[in-house]
Amino acid sequence: MNAAEPGRADQVDVVVLGAGAAGFMAAIEAGKRGKSVVLLDHAETIGEKIRISGGGRCNFTNVNAGPKNFVSENPKFCVSALARYKPRDFLAMVEKHKIEWYEKTLGQLFCRNSANDIIEMLLDELAASGGLLVTGADVRDIDKAEDFQVFTTRGNWRAPRLIVATGGPSIPKIGASGFAYELAARFGVPVVRPRPALTPFLFSEEMKARSGKLAGVSTEVTAQAPGSPVFREAGLFTHRGLSGPALLQASSYWRQGQPLTVDFAPGRDLAAELIAAKSTNPRREIATALGAGLPQRLAGFLAEEVSAWGTLADASHAELRRVAAAIHALDMRPVGLEGWRIAEVAAGGVDVRALDSQSMEVRAVPGLHFIGECLDVTGWLGGYNFQWAWASGAAAGRAM
Repeated sequence: MNAAEPGRADQVDVVVLGAGAAGFMAAIEAGKRGKSVVLLDHAETIGEKIRISGGGRCNFTNVNAGPKNFVSENPKFCVSALARYKPRDFLAMVEKHKIEWYEKTLGQLFCRNSANDIIEMLLDELAASGGLLVTGADVRDIDKAEDFQVFTTRGNWRAPRLIVATGGPSIPKIGASGFAYELAARFGVPVVRPRPALTPFLFSEEMKARSGKLAGVSTEVTAQAPGSPVFREAGLFTHRGLSGPALLQASSYWRQGQPLTVDFAPGRDLAAELIAAKSTNPRREIATALGAGLPQRLAGFLAEEVSAWGTLADASHAELRRVAAAIHALDMRPVGLEGWRIAEVAAGGVDVRALDSQSMEVRAVPGLHFIGECLDVTGWLGGYNFQWAWASGAAAGRAM
């Protein structure tokens, strides 16, 4: 590793902070344009989020990725970058490196072998573009005079362009932090309050007591927070609350104190099913009848939650319709989210209203760019956040 010597600063065209998905892409694209680039990371082992994603196979993009799949206080900001670097563009790089991949549900693309294939590909592309990677480089200070000056434990660099790709505080055990937000504040760039996203919901102690026996029970549901799309995927009860893809998706939109609406019988006419069951087996308990299409433990829990007592014969058709309507739109009233410890990404972040959407450059601080997860652009579960990393990184790198 040819790091700069302590006490002096090496001049380059571009310094990129953060050797994750976005940082690699920015460094590669800048290098392709003949710029001298140094890519710095505080960790000795780079790409940990890539390595652990998709169960170790890296859900590296989603063929359906578009602006509608992202959450931001300025939802139009992501349009330009996503239009100029599409999923097929990244897939072309994957195929150039002969990485085997496959498509899972809902347009999700995964490595067939290992996420390490993506990391090796990025390393190869960086080397081919002439970029220098320096690991274990903790940033000690950053100044700006005519150029940015970056002082680290592995050397110092001076450059007219600084690209910040240090991510957010989700999954701190792999070294994630809010460094980008601190740096933004230092340069007067506003930050939308960060919050955990794509993370499970927590129940109150009272609800945990009622639902405790359901831990591990999974079923297809739809989940919706106020203002969010309706997400239809699996829901999973845990010892602490609700998880599963549908719930993780809704968590990116949910705010403290808001309701969470869950349909435990999506796509079914539950009222018609109960009324039909009443005519064929009127002595059956309502809870038992609900179990015809649901895990029995879950059916019993739902019957309790919606006050569905007695047998089908005891209930009028109007009562059965009430029970069905309640189960189709049950307000679970979570008390919070699991938080940064297991959140897959951060929502909020560097306010994109301060940035140019073509280049990711801060309009008030020429030469300073923010990309990737540290921005107030959060993708859905299923490869969308990687696509934003590639697209925003490409936008910044191509603007050098």
